[in-house]
Amino acid sequence: MTDVVRIDKFLWAIRAFKTRTEAADACKGGKVKVAGVNAKPSRDVKEGEVITVRKGAVTYTYQVLRPTESRVGAKLVPEFALDLTPDSEKEKLHAPVETFFVTRDRGAGRPTKKERREIEELWDNFRDL
Repeated sequence: MTDVVRIDKFLWAIRAFKTRTEAADACKGGKVKVAGVNAKPSRDVKEGEVITVRKGAVTYTYQVLRPTESRVGAKLVPEFALDLTPDSEKEKLHAPVETFFVTRDRGAGRPTKKERREIEELWDNFRDL
């Protein structure tokens, strides 16, 4: 057992991500924070630190109880990390996903850069609801 461990290994070990590569990519993409500060994949985490992980619409919050590098079984995860995620965040997983279609005239071709940005902005605003 070590006192400190890389954050990408820890997130993989407590099953926050399926692969260590996914955990590292999330860190590089600014989706993982420790004490409100973006964490690089090589950042060490210690006992007692609070980690927030943004996956889709949900922001998970974990407190490190015991750092570990080796992947643990799902039943053993509570020994290594305390899940502090509020129920309101977990409910977002079961929220119905509204779908909407952006229609384009036949033969209009691909959206322009401006149109694509407008579509993405609409989608982002819709997801934040």
